[in-house]
Amino acid sequence: MSEQNLAQPEIRSPGDLESILVIAPRSRDLGGFTVRRVLPAADCPTIGPFVFFDQVGPADLPPGQGIDVRPHPHIGLATVTYLFDGEILHRDSLGSVQPIRPGELNWMTAGRGIVHSERTAPEVRRRGSRLFGIQAWVALPRAFEETEPTFEHYGAEALPILEEPDRRLCVIAGELYGIRSPVKTHSALFYVDAQLAADAVLSLPADYPERAIHIAAGRIEIAGEVFEAGRMLVFREGHSITLRALDPTRLMLLGGEPLDGPRHIWWNLVSSSTERIEQAKADWKAGRFPEVPGETEFIPLPDEA
Repeated sequence: MSEQNLAQPEIRSPGDLESILVIAPRSRDLGGFTVRRVLPAADCPTIGPFVFFDQVGPADLPPGQGIDVRPHPHIGLATVTYLFDGEILHRDSLGSVQPIRPGELNWMTAGRGIVHSERTAPEVRRRGSRLFGIQAWVALPRAFEETEPTFEHYGAEALPILEEPDRRLCVIAGELYGIRSPVKTHSALFYVDAQLAADAVLSLPADYPERAIHIAAGRIEIAGEVFEAGRMLVFREGHSITLRALDPTRLMLLGGEPLDGPRHIWWNLVSSSTERIEQAKADWKAGRFPEVPGETEFIPLPDEA
């Protein structure tokens, strides 16, 4: 899923704790479901290796309707798809055919180049569904930008859970709170799904130099300041953060070590080299990327990203 619209950040200072960059998303209807984009933002293009972050929905898809993201290419990144509700059918040029459901993870490493589609499966489309989740992109380190493409699916039972009476934390990828996910990554990062009951308190340690929280649902309070759903909060390095949920709340905690240099994003293509992006654009336009078995459509190269 793409569309390069930069979200607009603003600075707030809650109490004496620290300055927080608050990124307000831009919403776009992509044919029956709403995407709320927070990364890349004008003043915050990356958080650790995360270069792109979309909240998909929540959207109620009536019987007969679904999503149809036709085959499109990626280079230089890993797409990270995680759902709270609903189901998406992933197909790619490696021959992978994999539905993803709530609590599961699709991790697709594009490397030197891969093509994939994301659709609502026919049986799900017939009955209608609710779709709500996150798609993020993780830029690959320069040494791995041209690695062989791979696709990995992890069932919900494979992802470690920390559960207490007022919270449930799923470590999707990387390591946080002393818990490490089995998901293979090429960089030091953390990505956590946190479900909090009202009045639950959660601390985000200063384990990584770049950290953020995305509020998928509910509201949180930090040092007397209230932050609403849809916002991403980016924190200054070196300070532990403590928050309180004001409602039943769902958060995505993310970040990691800084990237090894700037990244260029054009449409679905990510690279440390503008020349590499130009080559990928030419390859897609000329039909030199591999095809997705079972697909006959594709998204043409846009005139501009």
